[in-house]
Amino acid sequence: MNYSYKGKILISTPDISGDIFSRSVVLIIEHNESGAFGLILNKKNSQMSSKFKDFFDFKIEVYDGGPVENDKVFFIVKGKKKVTEVFSEINDEYYLTEDIENIISAVLNKEIDIHDVKIFSGYSGWTASQLDNEILSKMWTVVDVYNLDYTLPNDHTLWKSIMQNLGGEYLLWANSPEDISLN
Repeated sequence: MNYSYKGKILISTPDISGDIFSRSVVLIIEHNESGAFGLILNKKNSQMSSKFKDFFDFKIEVYDGGPVENDKVFFIVKGKKKVTEVFSEINDEYYLTEDIENIISAVLNKEIDIHDVKIFSGYSGWTASQLDNEILSKMWTVVDVYNLDYTLPNDHTLWKSIMQNLGGEYLLWANSPEDISLN
């Protein structure tokens, strides 16, 4: 491995269709010689969202982080204040944790605002060199710098919006039908 995609955004190309990664926007949390770990930012999970409503007295969105270990819950939290000792820095503004107890407690006690937290069920994982090979095969477009609030309630329009902002051939992809065989 010559390069780490840690902290980068991956945009799925139209070559990926028919599964969870179709029109996905993935934040790579970790990438090293052992593999990669990321979270899909734009796929809501209505089933998990309704389960989390039991913890809170208000509607909350849970996102599909990916197809691996859907029974695990992850949180991206915005802010420099850490409400848990168990976390991984994403960058200066965001961190990741699985500490469900402390996050729920911090939200309920108004230590952190629920709008500064994004909840994920499962994650996206790649074995050693798998992500590099998928990028070389043009299954993913890597966006080095994209001013994106990871905790915003993004949905299926995020992929199209990023593609449009990239311009050129990406603009064509943004306007293509979800099933490219219909094009």
